Amino acid sequence: MSKVLIIGAGGVGGVVTHKCAQLPEVFSEIVLASRTEEKCKAIAAQLDRPIKTAKVDADNVAELTTLLEQEKPDLVINVALPYQDLTIMDACLAAGVDYLDTANYEPLDTAKFEYKWQWAYQDKFKEAGLTALLGSGFDPGATNVFTAYIAKHYFDEIHELDIIDVNGGDHGYPFATNFNPEINIREVTAECRHWENGEFVETPAMSKKATFTCPEEVGTYNIYRMYHEELESLTKNFPTLKRAQFWMSFGDSYLKHLEVLGNVGMTGIEPIDYNGQKIVPIQFLKALLPDPSTLGPRTKGKTCIGCVVKGIKDGKEKIVYLYNIKDHQDCYQEVQSQAISYTTGVPAMIGAKMMLEGKWKQSGVWNIEQFDPDPFMEDMNKYGLPWNVIELDNFNLDD
Repeated sequence: MSKVLIIGAGGVGGVVTHKCAQLPEVFSEIVLASRTEEKCKAIAAQLDRPIKTAKVDADNVAELTTLLEQEKPDLVINVALPYQDLTIMDACLAAGVDYLDTANYEPLDTAKFEYKWQWAYQDKFKEAGLTALLGSGFDPGATNVFTAYIAKHYFDEIHELDIIDVNGGDHGYPFATNFNPEINIREVTAECRHWENGEFVETPAMSKKATFTCPEEVGTYNIYRMYHEELESLTKNFPTLKRAQFWMSFGDSYLKHLEVLGNVGMTGIEPIDYNGQKIVPIQFLKALLPDPSTLGPRTKGKTCIGCVVKGIKDGKEKIVYLYNIKDHQDCYQEVQSQAISYTTGVPAMIGAKMMLEGKWKQSGVWNIEQFDPDPFMEDMNKYGLPWNVIELDNFNLDD
């Protein structure tokens, strides 16, 4: 029986709260906090059990610490903005509370996706006897665990990794993002990096395109190579990898709108002067776009996210593909969310469950693939993200 404090009441925060509420034997008390408490109360009203809500500014360490000291949770689940990771970690250290997030820290003024800022907390958390689990979403998160599971059960050594994220859903809007627009657009427009022969190689954003046919009749989609944070930790924790790449699907309408918005400066992250005040173009654009948490009832189709791994087993090369397929409308029927928020929120709940049950508990700062993947994978099958694993005869995304 444990108490958790969830910070963030967006689409993912709603899913995490729903899923934690479904397991009172693990999450006996739940507090949902956000800068806008009305959002927390709206989520709480959807649940079959009572939870507590609170107002907190996740940029304010003192305010966060006060809330943690008042509520005394066993764990903080951070599903706020990535800019706020460090302030929440600081508050957890001050109040003596374990920490979990779904995305790595990035500075507000630079689209720089690196774990170095959070890895620097290793000694602080270790000395405090606290656990910080980084990246317990889907990608990063489940894809890291998929890689660890494949490496553990199917290979003696893994050499190549392709993480492929396909969203076959259609929300009906000409242009909208399935998670926080500001974070989504910063991520997509950032310089691409992939791992090749012991180093990261930079290429222009989404300059490499391939075609991928998903299993189980999900469809065939154009996928584009881009940088994603799990590549940094996976290449560190699986040093036999010779190449590692991340791919995501995008429709033509999304790409055309993004190109035009970029050309006119609307995706910029530097403040500009407008009528005597400073505004950040991408933050203004975010205010114009549909809120991702409202896309659930209108999004149809499926996601298909997984990992293709090449390596050696018993002296022979083999290829294994492990993936999850999720229907958007199934997610909406269960937790009033589309599948992008669902596939991020469920692994956050499972990661929290692993920590609270003591299965993943070690002082320090850890990426999710550094723990035993088996209990996490078992819970994915139990709690809404069933996976499949198949062996492939060949696989190539070079063309």
